[in-house]
Amino acid sequence: MNAIELGRQVILMESDCLIALSNRLDDSFTRAVELLQKTLEQRGKIVVVGVGKSGNIGHKIAATLNSTGATTVVLNSQNALHGDLGLVSDGDAVIAMSYSGETVELLHLLPFLKRPAACLIAMTGKVQSTLAEHADLVLDTSVEREACPLNLAPTSSSTAMLVMGDALAMALLDARGFTEKDFARYHPGGSLGRALLTKVSDIMRTGDSLAYVHESATVNDALVAMTQARSGACVIAASDGKLAGVFTHGDFVRSFQKNPHLGAHAVADYMTRQPITVQASSLAVQAVNTIGSHRIDDVVVLDDELRPVGLVDTQDLARLRIM
Repeated sequence: MNAIELGRQVILMESDCLIALSNRLDDSFTRAVELLQKTLEQRGKIVVVGVGKSGNIGHKIAATLNSTGATTVVLNSQNALHGDLGLVSDGDAVIAMSYSGETVELLHLLPFLKRPAACLIAMTGKVQSTLAEHADLVLDTSVEREACPLNLAPTSSSTAMLVMGDALAMALLDARGFTEKDFARYHPGGSLGRALLTKVSDIMRTGDSLAYVHESATVNDALVAMTQARSGACVIAASDGKLAGVFTHGDFVRSFQKNPHLGAHAVADYMTRQPITVQASSLAVQAVNTIGSHRIDDVVVLDDELRPVGLVDTQDLARLRIM
């Protein structure tokens, strides 16, 4: 078997394990989500503890929970009996992870974890194990075999734990009504965070960067304005100051093919009327979604009185790392 064939076999085996995991979800999963939600509502936190590969997976699960606003800490099982048990407070929820359910270091901790904890949730592949017997709830992450050719290295089993953790985090997110705005609070440095915390008025083109003419202007006037603003679109205003339309480079190219002498004509004859717009007070993410859903390069920005006050260019979004 060559490397590609072996790689595919590993992926397919792990995929099969995940399908089986999905089919095995039961009321224990629902109760686990409810207990975690109750813990957070009562100002408690989630404590994740595991040993070896389970411990590594626990770090990722904790990171996912924290990123979705569910306060979570990782308890180092080796240091727990030497002071780190102070991480666990009364009313916390503990997620203990061990595929065998017989990991000695973890079993030694059980009496000290259960005493303060509001609940102990076991994530294990052995539902008859010591860990499972002492847990309030058991999430079954058993697999038929590891994807390792020797059936030894944790592969399918660690993937099952990882995905179970993701499922818990997402179900908990939904139960708590966690929104995009909430997500942005915990990811202010990412592109989504910037889009959700930034308003259209903060990123739109204005002043010298905005190509803007009145509908009485000529096509040449619009082209000059676009050149000076280095923009691919020109906003056209009506006599009352409200939006009349937009004239883009694409409009010019299409019209030029029909009439190479259109420069002296009124730009109103060639502009796009009723273009796609967004409000200046909207979040930048709306501009991103509008540009993406309508497959356009520019979107006109209006104020509360429907007057054009700016333009958002897709190139600006990329430069600002908002897309």
